[in-house]
Amino acid sequence: MNRATKTIPVKSILVKSIRAKTIGVKTIATLSLLSLAVINSSTAMANDSFWYGGANIGQSTATIDNAKIRAQLQAGGLTTSSLSNDDSDLSYKIFGGYQVNKNFAVEAGYFNLGKFGYTATTVPAGSLTGKIKLQGLNIDAVGMLPFAEKFSAFGRIGAQYAQARDTFTGTGAVIVTDPNSGKSSINYKAGVGLQYDFNRSLGMRAEIERHRINDAIGSTGDFNTYSMGLVYRFGQHATPARKVSRSVANAAAAPIRVIVPLAVKTQKYCSILDIEFEVKQDEIQREEKEKLAVVGTFMKKYPNTTALIEGHSDNVGTSEFNLKLSQKRADSVVSYLVNELKIASSRLSAVGYGETRPVADNDTQEGRQANRRINAVIACATDIADLKVLPARITMAMEMEFDPFKAEVEPEYREDLRHVANFMKANPSVTATVEGHDGKSVGVGSEKMIIAPELAMAISQRRAQSVVNYLVDHFGVARARLTAEAFGQTRLVAYSTTLEGQQENRRVNIIFNYKAR
Repeated sequence: MNRATKTIPVKSILVKSIRAKTIGVKTIATLSLLSLAVINSSTAMANDSFWYGGANIGQSTATIDNAKIRAQLQAGGLTTSSLSNDDSDLSYKIFGGYQVNKNFAVEAGYFNLGKFGYTATTVPAGSLTGKIKLQGLNIDAVGMLPFAEKFSAFGRIGAQYAQARDTFTGTGAVIVTDPNSGKSSINYKAGVGLQYDFNRSLGMRAEIERHRINDAIGSTGDFNTYSMGLVYRFGQHATPARKVSRSVANAAAAPIRVIVPLAVKTQKYCSILDIEFEVKQDEIQREEKEKLAVVGTFMKKYPNTTALIEGHSDNVGTSEFNLKLSQKRADSVVSYLVNELKIASSRLSAVGYGETRPVADNDTQEGRQANRRINAVIACATDIADLKVLPARITMAMEMEFDPFKAEVEPEYREDLRHVANFMKANPSVTATVEGHDGKSVGVGSEKMIIAPELAMAISQRRAQSVVNYLVDHFGVARARLTAEAFGQTRLVAYSTTLEGQQENRRVNIIFNYKAR
């Protein structure tokens, strides 16, 4: 038979109709993620907003309806003797978006799903080849759900404007009367995926997406894509990872009184101690016992905290004598905390460093006095509400780090600063000193840049004032209760020979001050 056969455009032949099952498992998962994101976004940080862009590449697949192809050929008086399918192809997409907060984004882009097709041979002798090419534009609502430090799950649902181009070729007994046709239409798309962040600016995505697309003569079907890609966040600098802990053995021997950084990333506030001794003495003076009472109060309120008591000395005398003296000083503090303040000895440890870690110049009397000291490094607690302590200037410290030459408050510190504001509002007698600091250099090797002391002082002042302004403008803390102080390069906490050390020196400390009763 040489009957003319007008094929139904390839979309209706290629893809099994899902119609009643269109909202499938992937779509339900997408809606669930979006719902969770909307719930969480009410507490998301407003300053987590930024623009981003990226690209994915992967594979797209379609289910070709062979039975329908055979039925259509049979309706034209032809019997199908063989049928081969081309049901997958390379796909890619290019996208850009705006992250409204850490849980919600709006994303738009271009996608190309590739080409699909089939070839059927018939009796009487002939063949029919059908192909479809798919591409389009989309806009999606994307819900993000972070579940680890660097991992997030996300779901998307949105609209797409898709263009389908169908072509058909017949030979022998198969005559195609409409070889080329096209269709552009609006329909839905949905997807789910995982994202891993290498750093604050660059991440990697793995995604599964479903595109609902109309073909050139009114048939509708679904195409799935499986892809991986990269996403880049504009304005989110890829600074070195901030340390979540610091070993006392690696602490910098810089001429400063160290404000101890956070013990672990999930903990926010630390209590520190600084006690000085008379020459060659290890006895605690009466006025210093009040500072120890602050430590005792802190550790009783937070029974899971521990403390490392560090003893130090000046360089007068032999190194061996000074090492033993510093150990005695540390031991005397531990004994006082155990015997007088009833802190369990298992929570305390003492170590003497002798003259190896000076914080001031041993050539002056004042410097030697500063070096005859005790520091207590006390594990941080996550909650400072309702803590009542005896008067002392330094009771708790919070540390923030900055990018080189920058003074803007990073979004990651917003919740920390909210806790600071809540604590100050709950304790109206407490004031806070915001201390700004900077390092001596940026970069290493041939790219190393030395920072002038005057510039470092100006940058540290801007950092301190930026934090003060943030607390006032965003959380309503009275400006009269906040003081900004600049220290420039005078209180380094790490050596400047590494990028990590330079990062630690670019910081702001918030020190809470208690009025005497």
